[in-house]
Amino acid sequence: MKGRNLGEFEELVFLAVLGLGAAEATGAAVQERLRTRAKRRASLGAIYAALDRGHRKGLIESWVGEPTGEPGRRRRHYRVTSAGEAALRESRRARETLWRAAGEAAS
Repeated sequence: MKGRNLGEFEELVFLAVLGLGAAEATGAAVQERLRTRAKRRASLGAIYAALDRGHRKGLIESWVGEPTGEPGRRRRHYRVTSAGEAALRESRRARETLWRAAGEAAS
């Protein structure tokens, strides 16, 4: 991910976070959403790496939630920032522009 441009995997991870909402967006929940909705298998390591890159770029925020009931167990939650939402919109715009151009070229 250079600057605020999103790669395909980052886009999918950020969309999963956005779709889950801040209360539910944990690494494991993102992994499950990618598996069920995008039909993509991804390791937790790859997901956390994408989330960390997004955090460093200001596109993702995270915090540690309340204890889960297991001793000493707290989950990290994620939220797409307004800058992250703008990056997602730009990625979608670029992709749609290219799809339209490809369709025109095929005609």
